[in-house]
Amino acid sequence: MLIDSHVNLHAPQFDEDRDAVIARAREAGVKLMVEISDRLSTFEATHGLAAAHDDIWCTVGVHPHEAKDHADLSARTLIDLADRPKVVGIGECGLDFHYDFSPRKLQAEVFRQHVAAARETGLPLVIHTREADAAMADILREEHAHGPFRMLMHCYTSGAELAKQAADMGAWFSVSGIATFKAAEEVRALVRDMPGDRIIVETDCPYLAPVPHRGRRNEPAYIGLVLQKLAEIRGWSLEEADRRTTDAFFSLFDRIPRPEA
Repeated sequence: MLIDSHVNLHAPQFDEDRDAVIARAREAGVKLMVEISDRLSTFEATHGLAAAHDDIWCTVGVHPHEAKDHADLSARTLIDLADRPKVVGIGECGLDFHYDFSPRKLQAEVFRQHVAAARETGLPLVIHTREADAAMADILREEHAHGPFRMLMHCYTSGAELAKQAADMGAWFSVSGIATFKAAEEVRALVRDMPGDRIIVETDCPYLAPVPHRGRRNEPAYIGLVLQKLAEIRGWSLEEADRRTTDAFFSLFDRIPRPEA
C-alpha cells in the first residue's frame, strides 16, 4: 500500500494542476496522503483538501519558519482545530537554525505549544529539525519529563546522536527523496540505523523530488521511488518495505482507519 505521509498540496506550486497531481498519485497506486499544515493562515486550504478527498488526511501546525507570525500561538488553539474531522496530527513544527527565518527563542516557544497539544490530543507530532540538534534534544527530553507524546522526525537529515535519543523516546522517522541523492550517503547511514518498525516514507512535495526527477517539482506519484530506495538501503524486499512502512504508518497515524486488505 503506497502511502505518502507528508505532502504540501496546498502550496502555490500546485495551483494550476492540483487535481491532476492528485489523479496521477492515484494512478501510481498511492492509497493515502497526509496533507501537512505549515501555518494557520493556510489551514483552511489544507483542511479543505482533506475534507474533499476520501484518501487525504491532514495535520494542523506552524512551521518554525512561520513562528514569527504566530508568537501568541497557544496549545488550546491547536487542540481546538485538531478536533475537526480528518485532522490526524500536530505540526509541522520544530526548530530550523539553518535559515533562522524566526528568532530561535520564539521557535522554541511555539514548538513547545505544539508538544503540549500533541500530549493532550494524543495525536502524533510532526517534527522539523535542521541544524538544531542540541536544542531539539533538550526540548524533547524536558517535554517527555512532563508526560509522553508520540512524534515523527520528518524527513530526518540531522545527526546520529539526536536520532538515537529520539528513537530511545519512541520516535518514528520518515525517509524522503533525499535518500536517493548521490551525495547523501550520510543520510543513508542514518536510515540504516533507524528502528525498523518505526520508518515511514514521504515526498514532502513539491520539494525534494527523488532521482531521476531531482531538480523538478515533486509529486506524490513519486513516492514509490522513495520506497524502493528504502528497501535497497535496508536490504529489504520491496514487499517487506511496503509492509513495514504501512504497518508503521497506521501505528503512528492511528486516527486514520486502515483499509481492508
